[in-house]
Amino acid sequence: MKCLDKGFVVWFTGLPGSGKTTIAKGVMEELRKRGYRVELLDGDWVRKTINPDAGFTREERNRHLYRVAWIARLLARNGVIVLCSFVSPYRDTRAKIREIVEEEVPFIEAFVKCSLEEVIRRDPKGLYKRALRGEIKHMTGIDDPYEEPLNPEITVDSEHNSIEENVKTVIKYLEDKGLIEKE
Repeated sequence: MKCLDKGFVVWFTGLPGSGKTTIAKGVMEELRKRGYRVELLDGDWVRKTINPDAGFTREERNRHLYRVAWIARLLARNGVIVLCSFVSPYRDTRAKIREIVEEEVPFIEAFVKCSLEEVIRRDPKGLYKRALRGEIKHMTGIDDPYEEPLNPEITVDSEHNSIEENVKTVIKYLEDKGLIEKE
């Protein structure tokens, strides 16, 4: 097991159904294969366990995401690589998350790019269908905005590239920045 003095946080952001967690899991598997300690904090898991009271208004989302940022920072400052997979739709919220994390450890914003048409087509949880019928309020991309990052450190295209290609893009970035050893 490789012990990092300080870890770092990779924050995957994108529309619901864009492939954030799938790519993050691939990155986690590759990093663990290389001997690193890695934690994946995923929106669904955090809402079920740590933050079951989290709602979907802007204020509730922000409170939820700031809590996650503090948890990620705590883990990373103790040598863990933390992969966070959250829609996190607002630029100002992501800027505050970056501020929280970067006080102690590196923060990397990874934008998982995928068109609204494609995520509606995929709709793995049926959320878009329900939102389009008016059964779900505050659905990102439907009646709540998703503000694409202006300058993410990493952009992966889950609509046109394979999971493997996107995982390699993230790993290469981490290698090139000296955050992990090159293989």
